[in-house]
Amino acid sequence: MRTVVSILKDYSDHDIVHFLTRPEIIARIIAGVFSLIIFASLVTEGYQNLITSSKLHCVLNDNGAACCYGITVGVLSFLQCLVFLGFDFYDTAITSHKFKYGILVLDVTFSTIWTCLWFVGFCFLANQWNQSAHSYLLGTSAARASIAFALLSVPCWGYLGFQALKNLWAEPPVPYKRTLDEGSVALTTLSSSTTTSLPNNMGYPENVDTASYPSTPVVPHRLTLMNTGD
Repeated sequence: MRTVVSILKDYSDHDIVHFLTRPEIIARIIAGVFSLIIFASLVTEGYQNLITSSKLHCVLNDNGAACCYGITVGVLSFLQCLVFLGFDFYDTAITSHKFKYGILVLDVTFSTIWTCLWFVGFCFLANQWNQSAHSYLLGTSAARASIAFALLSVPCWGYLGFQALKNLWAEPPVPYKRTLDEGSVALTTLSSSTTTSLPNNMGYPENVDTASYPSTPVVPHRLTLMNTGD
């Protein structure tokens, strides 16, 4: 018994166990399983034929758009769960802050979109099923499964959007980087302000008394009278 407890304790300390027990990971896995059930049930039993004809019709009121909607949204939803599960698994290995911030923005956006798509899908599929004649031998379980799991997918994707938004708020914003144009404007402004703050007269002073500098004395011209002989 102690051996089993120690083994379970060792497994509980493993990184994979911590990853799989995170609430957002559990919700993403459940959302992916629901999407898989929806499109797989519609692909396998969503198209049936009557006894008198071999042509396949959608069991949801013979409306091919209803089956196509469930299959398309289900496949895209399942692929999105796989992609973001990979991002969540390598979250600690992502060193680029800008890339991580972009992943959170995409997670919030896609989770919100898929919440709306599954709500619309539930209303659309349920309406078409209520209007259908139920004249097919098979396909009833597929139609009911797609409607039920479409409804259950709405809170799952809503919770994923809420968790992604909370992580986005907790993540610091991308640091602002000045562009080259802004840098040139800043340098031009700085140079102009520096130039205007400097004094205009950078050379020798202009108003200096000339008497302070020594000058060569000017000798006046003298006339000399010379005596000539008698």
